[in-house]
Amino acid sequence: MAKGQVGFGWEFFGSELKCRREAAGLTQQELGRRVFCSGSYIGQFEAGIRRPQPEIATRFDAELETDGLFERMCRKIIGSSPYAACFTEAAYLEGLAVTIREYAPTFVPGVLQAPAYARAVFLGGFPFMPEDDIQARIAARLERARILDHPTDPLWWAVMDEAVIRRNTGGPAVMREQLMHIATLVRRRRIGVQVLPFAAGHPVVEGTLSIMTFDDAPPVAYSESHRSGVLLDDPATVSRCVSAYDRARSVALSPDDSLSLLESVAEEYAHEYSA
Repeated sequence: MAKGQVGFGWEFFGSELKCRREAAGLTQQELGRRVFCSGSYIGQFEAGIRRPQPEIATRFDAELETDGLFERMCRKIIGSSPYAACFTEAAYLEGLAVTIREYAPTFVPGVLQAPAYARAVFLGGFPFMPEDDIQARIAARLERARILDHPTDPLWWAVMDEAVIRRNTGGPAVMREQLMHIATLVRRRRIGVQVLPFAAGHPVVEGTLSIMTFDDAPPVAYSESHRSGVLLDDPATVSRCVSAYDRARSVALSPDDSLSLLESVAEEYAHEYSA
């Protein structure tokens, strides 16, 4: 996701927080102690790097005597996001990350999804959703993909389970288009992709996982299961996620072998719909 409307909203939130904190004569550490978080987190909120949960925003209002201002801003910015509530903060942080590492056990990562594939995924999960809503979700997903418009930033790497490329999502034509889209990005050296083959045995990562690093903030991990997700920033927990991801990479196919497999399976799909 590019730094757009949602990012601007959090930057404004942060600038207001800094202004009200300084007017109250409090340091970041002092405000942090009063709202039960660290001073460094206050700094990240003020810089727009992290977003507070509404309950913390409510505590800001109580300590800074701002009559619900921060809670209202928080809920307004969250409500303006086109993403599911559980993914809103992760989508925002994607636009700030310098590296993103993803593990995909079921579907192609959202940033890599071509329009027809994205449509098939949404229809599979929400078969009775109105067409306007489906189109809005596809548009939001394609907007996220603009993160790859920059030639080098962020550094983006994915490990995809072989099931992702073998599962016939949307039909052979859709799958061929999708796999060739990924292969094109790999050949442009814009992304790195490795396939975790069935022969590797049981995956060492449970569910979808994204690990993001930043220039001026600690890394975070985002883990997702069925229609729910959680952003993880506890250092020990993030470290365990990194270790699990590294183990998955270690047993995945090499980048060159993965690219060959992607293109080979794409041709298999081509033969299916041309037969």
